[in-house]
Amino acid sequence: MNLPPMARCWISIGTNQDRERCIRGAVQALRERFGQLILSSVYESEAVGFDGWPFFNLVAGFDSNEPVSVLLTALRSIEAGFGRVRGLHRFAPRTLDLDLLTYGDFAGTVASHKLPRDEILYHAFVLGPLAEVAGQEFHPSVGRRYGELWRDLEKTTPPLRPVVFEL
Repeated sequence: MNLPPMARCWISIGTNQDRERCIRGAVQALRERFGQLILSSVYESEAVGFDGWPFFNLVAGFDSNEPVSVLLTALRSIEAGFGRVRGLHRFAPRTLDLDLLTYGDFAGTVASHKLPRDEILYHAFVLGPLAEVAGQEFHPSVGRRYGELWRDLEKTTPPLRPVVFEL
């Protein structure tokens, strides 16, 4: 049986509840599930879309040949293990948010999941960490490097606050 080629997957990680424990636990769970990770720095940013405690955010990358549906199921399982409850409100406090941002160069919808994720282009807490670790990679839909996109967005958004954090 031939496996599909390996795809570089980028995951955004965010939490605004029990932030240190959830970030460390998420990284450990991702390592156990997917192996070696590429990790950005951890950044603090204000809650978006609701009043709440600031978030810790970072981006993790790994290579996989698993189908997107399997990756999404694994991410939801890790979230649930940290008490994440998905409710009616998209913008709400959360223990852990793991979003599949990209799957290689794929652009489109698979398993009801749009890739690449739209928020790459407009949320500093996603694009900043992604540009840090994948600045020379191209966004599959817009054809520009993440570093270029970040330089444009960075001019119009409040700065991200780097957090000293051992992972």
